[in-house]
Amino acid sequence: MGLAKRQKEHGGEPLSIAVLEKARDHGSHILSGAVLDPSTLEELVPNWREKGAPLETIVKEDRIYFLTQRRKIRFPITPPPLRNNGNYVISLNQFTKWLAGMVEAEGIDVFTGFPGVEILYEANRVVGVRTGDRGIDRHGVKKPMFEPGVDILARVFLFFYVFFRKKR
Repeated sequence: MGLAKRQKEHGGEPLSIAVLEKARDHGSHILSGAVLDPSTLEELVPNWREKGAPLETIVKEDRIYFLTQRRKIRFPITPPPLRNNGNYVISLNQFTKWLAGMVEAEGIDVFTGFPGVEILYEANRVVGVRTGDRGIDRHGVKKPMFEPGVDILARVFLFFYVFFRKKR
């Protein structure tokens, strides 16, 4: 979003920017919450309050405890990295949906339901990404509405990858 905005501000040629989102809807795979320092959001979207950012619960107090099997012991001080007073507790799902709307309003294409499954190379340079096939049942058999994945080629790619380890 910031890149597209800066390009417009400097009178450059509009950028063609696309985001691939594995989930069917914006933020559907984002299930947890977080604590957000609004100073970063202020830099990206200075009028985030007017634009309806889903930041509702402000942190008013920090408490840090050491937990034992039978009791909790409160720390006498809160270490600086754990101080969240003035920050917001947010739903990442709602925040991601809100950001997706902002991004699309800037002319950035967000393609939902398209996981990137393979990085495409020419020599030792990344040139694209291949999306996953669609219309395959859980046994790997192609359904009548099968569509093969598509290759998306570009000069620049940014990859954001989140993975989870299986519990043993």
